[in-house]
Amino acid sequence: MFRVGLLTCSDRGAAGEREDTSAAAIREMLPAGFQVARYQLVPDQQEAISAVLVAWCDEDGLDLILTTGGTGLTPRDVTPEATMAVLERPIPGLAEAMRAAGLAKTPHAMLSRAVAGVRRRTLIINLPGSPKAVRENLAVVLPALPHALEKIQGSTQECGAP
Repeated sequence: MFRVGLLTCSDRGAAGEREDTSAAAIREMLPAGFQVARYQLVPDQQEAISAVLVAWCDEDGLDLILTTGGTGLTPRDVTPEATMAVLERPIPGLAEAMRAAGLAKTPHAMLSRAVAGVRRRTLIINLPGSPKAVRENLAVVLPALPHALEKIQGSTQECGAP
């Protein structure tokens, strides 16, 4: 069982002005074996986002954190910066794969600043803020997540082994 944290980064959501439908979309897509252990909605503030990420990695020891929101180009979109500030090892291929798949649907996908990486034994992946984009991006990385999480947790089995 992989323990998951869902962190929604949204000024309007944190103020109660908008329902968090993106986290709900993530919950719907998580397969068996992935249990949501933490959920929080924070404003688009780099320090607040980083603080939750650190606590969930270092104190709670979650296996996976999926953030939603704050990956675009507005001045308040700071989720990638907050994530990069706490990562120990980036995994650029995850974000690259999401952007590449998104480009097949819209040229706006190239504007995503999402990042992914590891802190301690926790994988952190930034997802967009819209439920539609969340579903599309999560669908791209979901097949690789069990293997990635096993490796992060220390599995020494060869990647090509049956």
